[in-house]
Amino acid sequence: MENSTFGKDILILEGFNIPSQSYIPSFILLLIVYIFIMVSNIGLVVLIFRSSGLHQPMYLLLCNMSINDVFGATIIIPHVLRDLLTPDSQRVIRYMDCVVQAFCVHLHASASHTVLMIMAFDRYVAICNPLRYATIMTHRMVLVLSMWAWVIPLPMVGILIGLSVRLSRCRWIIVHFSCNNASLFKLSCESVLINNIYGLGYTVVLLGSSIGSVTVTYLRIAMVCLRSKNKTLNRKALQTCATHLAVYAILLVSGFIIIILHRFPQLAAHRKVASVMLHVVLPALNALIYGLQIKEVRQRVMALFHKSKVASMDAK
Repeated sequence: MENSTFGKDILILEGFNIPSQSYIPSFILLLIVYIFIMVSNIGLVVLIFRSSGLHQPMYLLLCNMSINDVFGATIIIPHVLRDLLTPDSQRVIRYMDCVVQAFCVHLHASASHTVLMIMAFDRYVAICNPLRYATIMTHRMVLVLSMWAWVIPLPMVGILIGLSVRLSRCRWIIVHFSCNNASLFKLSCESVLINNIYGLGYTVVLLGSSIGSVTVTYLRIAMVCLRSKNKTLNRKALQTCATHLAVYAILLVSGFIIIILHRFPQLAAHRKVASVMLHVVLPALNALIYGLQIKEVRQRVMALFHKSKVASMDAK
């Protein structure tokens, strides 16, 4: 019946199971959050590049996170906004568009981990080898680390999605509000053993290297801080590391929840909530956490607001 209604290249998106009267409030709320994500993250990148005092490795690497947050929000939120205003019968997506979205979703998730890994490395060098920091963390090293964070996930995600695209399709319903690798291979009636094996290996490599590197890095930083009697150094280390760990913990928890809930189809609604947290809540929180917790960024933002206020008073 599905095949007689929809062409082979058209897939049905299940969307959110929310009352029809909640569509408009949900649309408005999500639109406000999306605008905040775009303005705050793009504004943070512009602020860092325009302020010579922020041309430091830590802030330049932070730009990768803001760019990734804008990327992750843009591949999901506009589609959800459109679907909230679309009747259920018209909530569809072309197969190739679904493949591209799935690729972007997993690239965003993978880059979220690799970007936090290079930021952890920067904090390790700054706190554990402060005298060599300027020598190690040159602009060239920042560029290499940034390229590594984006290039490494590309082939891994490409193979992951490619294994799903090779399968024939016998179903046309995406049991989610967006496309991802699991939703793609669940469209097939063929054996997905290879997909599961590679997917498991991909997850183990990504999360294993991410958790391992971040854990080792912060254990070494903790050891240095415990040995050090410099309270100023310890306070600054705690401030920057706590910010980084808070973001990493949210990313890790939401990622694990999504992976686990994929094994329980009856909990599809809970999986959607976890996905929203990853693609909507985390990008919004990142800008807030780093913008408010990092003293230099906070001071620059406050200075800009002060200048705007003075300019408006002068105009009156």
